[in-house]
Amino acid sequence: MKLSRRRFLHGAAGAIGLLASPGPASAQAYPSRPITLVVPFPAGGPVDTLARFLVERMRASLGQPLVIENISGAGGSIGVGRVARAAPDGYTLSIGITSTHVFNGAMYSLQYDVLNDFEPVALVTDSSQLIVGKKDLPPSDLRELIAWLKANPDKATAGTAGAGSPHHVFGVLFQNATGTRFQFAHYRGGAPAMHDLVAGQIDLAIADQVTSLPQIRAGNIKVYAYTGKSRLPTLPDLPTAEEAGVPGFHTSVWNGIWAPKGTPKATTASLNAAVVGALADPAARARLAELGHYAVPRESHSAEVQHTLHKAEIEKWWPIIKAAGIKG
Repeated sequence: MKLSRRRFLHGAAGAIGLLASPGPASAQAYPSRPITLVVPFPAGGPVDTLARFLVERMRASLGQPLVIENISGAGGSIGVGRVARAAPDGYTLSIGITSTHVFNGAMYSLQYDVLNDFEPVALVTDSSQLIVGKKDLPPSDLRELIAWLKANPDKATAGTAGAGSPHHVFGVLFQNATGTRFQFAHYRGGAPAMHDLVAGQIDLAIADQVTSLPQIRAGNIKVYAYTGKSRLPTLPDLPTAEEAGVPGFHTSVWNGIWAPKGTPKATTASLNAAVVGALADPAARARLAELGHYAVPRESHSAEVQHTLHKAEIEKWWPIIKAAGIKG
């Protein structure tokens, strides 16, 4: 049976209308709703500070708010594990550090793979640490601190952000490098450890800049050395650990953002662009440095650089951690 011209055009228009109609919610442009950024540590610590700095600046380019959720415990593995199990749709992300995505794999029996169960989004910062002590600790410089620790083995207590945290691992490395012995007091983050250092409840720490710099500037704690390869721009008169008598002692912690495995590349690319945009302004990078975080060069923000560094750090640190018997 032949179709009339009118009926044919009516049917064709309907077909075109179906093709042009909006798809389901899953086909909407990303992001179409708020994004959760899981911080696997308590509020107020260095990772939380960085996350809050980023989300305010990423909101503009993404057009959606990023909501921070602090899920601490087990060296950050509880929060990171939640992201590993989340839907790979770009709406649940993890910000983490060397310990959460490298160290933990050597110290815990995890239900996820720290490398292969995530999609890299962006490498954000890389910062070294400060060797600090309580205000009334007798030594006045790093050489005196080492001599004092040797003269008082196992009597001093060093605070950490938790068993297996960078504070802990770097403290073990410091003991090995200097031939000293001291106890560790493990806290649920860098902020509570710093609180007790200021209060004189513990003696020393190899601490992050975020929690220690304000206390150094206020005169509430002593600072002995910086663990970077060159001097810290915000404390130019402070010697590096190598200059102060510990050859080759360098430490650093890098921060990155990850999505669950299987998140579309277009989605992680949008998130990467938001991170790059958030840190493109020199004033923003300078402010971040004042807070104790040093943004990596622009070309190093890429997911490819992040994945390469992540893999290399696992190959470097896992044998060291296992040989030292460090457990979470």
